Amino acid sequence: MKSQARVVVIGGGVVGVSTLYHLAKKGWPDVVLVERKELTSGSTWHAAGLLPLFNMSYSVGQIHKYSVALYRTLEEETGQHVGFRQVSNIRLARTRDRWDEYMYYAGIAKTIGVKVNVLTPEQVKEIWPLAVTDGLLGAIQHPDDGYIQPADLTQALARGARNRGAEIYRNTTVMGIEQKPNGEWLVKTDKGDITAEHVVSASGNFARRTGAMVGLDIPVIPVEHQYIVTEPHPAIIERQKAGLPEMGVLRESDSSWYMREENGGLLLGPYEVGAPVCYVDGPGDQSEYELFQEDLERLEPHIETAIARVPAFGEVGIKKVYNGAIAYTPDGSPIIGPAWDLKNFWLNEGHSFGVTAAGGAGWQLAEWIIEGEPSIDMMGVDPRRFGPYATHGYLKRKNEEAYANVFTVHYPDEERAAARPLKRAPCYDRMKALGAVFGSVYGWERPNWFAPKDLSLSAEDLNQPSTLLHENHPPAKPGEPIREKWSFRRSNYFEHVGREARHVHESVGLLDMSAFAKFEVSGPGAEAWLDHLVANRIPKKVGRIALTHMLSQNGGVRSEFTIYRAGPQSFYLVSAGALERHDYDYLQKNLPRDGSVRLTKVTSQYGVLVLAGPHSRDVLAKLTDTDLSNAAFPWLSGKMINVDIASTLAIRVNFVGELGWELHHPIEMQNTIFDAVMAAGAEFDIKPFGIRAMDCLRLEKSYRLIPRELSIEYSALESGLHKFVSLNKGDFIGRNALAEWQARGFRNHLVTLEVHDVTDADARGSEPVYRNGKLVGRATSGGYGWRVGKSLAMAMVPPDMAEIGNSFEIEILGKRHGATVIPESPFDPENERLRA
Repeated sequence: MKSQARVVVIGGGVVGVSTLYHLAKKGWPDVVLVERKELTSGSTWHAAGLLPLFNMSYSVGQIHKYSVALYRTLEEETGQHVGFRQVSNIRLARTRDRWDEYMYYAGIAKTIGVKVNVLTPEQVKEIWPLAVTDGLLGAIQHPDDGYIQPADLTQALARGARNRGAEIYRNTTVMGIEQKPNGEWLVKTDKGDITAEHVVSASGNFARRTGAMVGLDIPVIPVEHQYIVTEPHPAIIERQKAGLPEMGVLRESDSSWYMREENGGLLLGPYEVGAPVCYVDGPGDQSEYELFQEDLERLEPHIETAIARVPAFGEVGIKKVYNGAIAYTPDGSPIIGPAWDLKNFWLNEGHSFGVTAAGGAGWQLAEWIIEGEPSIDMMGVDPRRFGPYATHGYLKRKNEEAYANVFTVHYPDEERAAARPLKRAPCYDRMKALGAVFGSVYGWERPNWFAPKDLSLSAEDLNQPSTLLHENHPPAKPGEPIREKWSFRRSNYFEHVGREARHVHESVGLLDMSAFAKFEVSGPGAEAWLDHLVANRIPKKVGRIALTHMLSQNGGVRSEFTIYRAGPQSFYLVSAGALERHDYDYLQKNLPRDGSVRLTKVTSQYGVLVLAGPHSRDVLAKLTDTDLSNAAFPWLSGKMINVDIASTLAIRVNFVGELGWELHHPIEMQNTIFDAVMAAGAEFDIKPFGIRAMDCLRLEKSYRLIPRELSIEYSALESGLHKFVSLNKGDFIGRNALAEWQARGFRNHLVTLEVHDVTDADARGSEPVYRNGKLVGRATSGGYGWRVGKSLAMAMVPPDMAEIGNSFEIEILGKRHGATVIPESPFDPENERLRA
């Protein structure tokens, strides 16, 4: 066994072997894989092998697309049979909401190059003659996917890796992992030690045990998944004898199951409520090819609906029930990328659809390790999207919830209820008393919108269909009314959000943004360090702020920070709440080693209340001794002020485009400040507003978000950040790459669109954009602008098509709407309101 390698991959399932294969394929042959037993002996061997291209996540969709394309070529490349059956995948729809989901997804698929066919019930019957099509509205079909034999696939990837020089050590157990003072990793095994530059954890059910070796609490706990294989059915045998095509993979999403042919019989895989987590502390040391006792009682409702849809399923006996572990994360998507706090330690874990994702996950992780960046936007699967709050108890609840929701309609406004509330700002109860309907980001509760006191929805209002999966609202606690109906269209909260947005514009509103990520940077090297990290110039004067962006090595956008200069050698940084661990990790890993810069995460120490609207100065003036005039307190400046008896850092900036201040305060003073502001604002009819109103207001200003308008896939200049990129200020991360990108020309240009003839469904983001019938771009955000009275979208289109006045079509839920490029910031383009 080697004692030295460039990379050690831990785990011999399909994900780990794919990672090894892609590292070798990219030109790093000095890589090894260590597997404690035999390849595939964890979860891979009992996987059903399905290859669903369907995924609402852009990142995961790209990964799945690559995998399916790769698997078609592996047998020819390696000579190893993989059992790929391109039989297609059909997803049935029984409800209007499900059809909206499919039409929204079909738009996403077009933008990433995945083929989707729309089928009538009659066409479903032609492809699946054993299915009853009563009650169907239609279906979508992925003609390019199907299923594969997971063990054969893994062996083909292993052969491909070995052919390129990689080595695989089976029956070799990792006993410990240590990082040397020089940054190299020492992987200790029962067969000897291996020193490596990089380590990749792809250990599946053992993810938490592997992470613990290096001090990581990896947010992965498996869940039990059962599927049933029947005895052969005469009708299927006759079809095979007649040479008829295999009927393919059938998914009745509204009953939460998939079905396909298997050795002349049928295979049924339900996703039920109540499937328990397993291997909470990891499998046993001798675990290999392990299954759990089946529990068919949990599956009874799904079995009944399967028999109703495919009567043949109930006409033959059960041959085998598999009940095995599948790794899960709180949101159901895998974690692929760098581990936080550790240099050159990588995670490829939490794969609930591991066979489908393995190829693409290995591809992108190899790109990341070797090139320093992935080549697609990986924010949707970045390991750092979860924070230290995602511990044992949280994971048990959230991962079971994620499993139960595999087939639920994935509404763009859904807010899942498990393990909530977790992190609450002090003003939570006050906001709740004012009607807040909360959402969750990075464990924090934030008001999405505010419902009138007596608003509640009845079962008739919700119009729940008679399907197994019919919840389209947050489950209410006993005694609490249901106030929100989820939808891909304008829902019951649409007008209420509009009133909030208009009230901020006309009077004054208060928004809780305590979830913002916050960092303090200080020391003699702080200014030079920050200047090298970000593309914009650092504020020179104490009390001034700047909007800055940390670029990726290729010149895209990684993170966005508001930087406030608090003193000659001290700075206060604010970034998106959802990206706290992500942003802190990049800051920490870039710190100079000489101790000249101190970095402190202070998110939980400070709350943030945003006071905005034309009367915001009037309200604040009643509470402070500070001169709030433009001359004394200009836009894009900040200072410490008193708010009644409390103190706060008031920063004159906001994300809604109105006169206003962000009040950053010691979190223990939050309720004192909240009460004082609400009392002082009573004469101006102050009202709270939520995140959804803020999003409508920011669209009217063409403000960008990560990872929508800002991404590593788009250069900072394609995203329109010319005002915030100073190519002539000196060297900074990504500068040279951005300049080279600019020299060779850009493929995209961010535009703001007015969308015409919208009645009940605005763009959400990811919709395809057409010009003269040809797909040319994709929307990044969308919604309704209440101040301008227009349906709006932001989109990436080719630069030569970005001229103001140009016409496009944008496809929203399967219907194309005319759209026109309008000037950026359709509301108050000169920022007169902000400067007022």
